[in-house]
Amino acid sequence: MATTGECRTALDRLAENLAGAKGDLRDAAAPDRSLSCHITDLDVTFTGHLVGGHIQDVETQPGTPERRSEIALTMSGDDLVALVDGRLNFAKAWAAGRVRVQASLRDVLRLRSLL
Repeated sequence: MATTGECRTALDRLAENLAGAKGDLRDAAAPDRSLSCHITDLDVTFTGHLVGGHIQDVETQPGTPERRSEIALTMSGDDLVALVDGRLNFAKAWAAGRVRVQASLRDVLRLRSLL
């Protein structure tokens, strides 16, 4: 089971990947959206903002978020780490219910291209 620190590191790596994105990937990462990622096995939520290809103002909170973000992800810590490492396919994990997403269809399609 991934630790809170490993999950935070995975989010930092995702932020680095977004910052270095080029072309279509950069366009997918460009919108300004509130973002949350609830890690079910740790019962912790990371919240922040996706701005111009960067994840900013990341905070860690116990439990589920008090308010809904524009992009809300729910998954296990191991699945977050595997997604960022490229060992888990986002579309397959979403279809299998391992990753839950609450977002507009457009944002879901953007996430798919980023992960």
